[in-house]
Amino acid sequence: MKIIIMGCGRVGSQVGQLLVKLGHEVTVIDHDTNALARLGMDFKGRVVRGIGFDRNTLLEAGVETAEAFVAASSSDNANIVAARIARNIFRVPRVVARLYDPLRAEIYQRLGLTTISTTGWGAERIVEVVTHADLDVIHIFRDGGTSLIRVEIPARLNGHQVIRMNIPGEVMVAAITRNDQTFIPVSGTEFHEGDIAYLTVIPSSMSRLEQLLGMERS
Repeated sequence: MKIIIMGCGRVGSQVGQLLVKLGHEVTVIDHDTNALARLGMDFKGRVVRGIGFDRNTLLEAGVETAEAFVAASSSDNANIVAARIARNIFRVPRVVARLYDPLRAEIYQRLGLTTISTTGWGAERIVEVVTHADLDVIHIFRDGGTSLIRVEIPARLNGHQVIRMNIPGEVMVAAITRNDQTFIPVSGTEFHEGDIAYLTVIPSSMSRLEQLLGMERS
């Protein structure tokens, strides 16, 4: 994946290094040369010095072809502005914003913007959300232990019972939307092709869920 990270503080630099190790094409933006130095001399990605919500800076970083954008600076306002520009103007398909204020995080989550608001687990959770691009993460619970995922059930699971998707302690189908009606399934409920399923998933089981759904990792 081609991923842009705005902000090269502790979280941004960790996210950049983790993503590069996973084989992704990473560009890190920061206005501070000293901050960019956090990445180290052996960093295999690109660095762009500039303001992360400036149009020319974003274009230099390759935002027009980016598959994901991470706003991880120390400013909530800058992160929100950059994330909204990336999503609404440049149509980057996967956008994550790190926010310090949990109240702001909840507001922007309701607007459909994925946010990370807890510092301790920020870098690893950001990597998980960005790299599992086929899973639509619509909410990350505040302690970071569980995410709410929205997926369209593929044809291969038509007629399969919900219980086959549930993995105790890891994955649970919480609700299904079918023909514009949402209901809570029981163990014997069968999936229909085109169902929209809402699942609670722990971070370490994202890949396992993709396997259950028959998704190819990029």
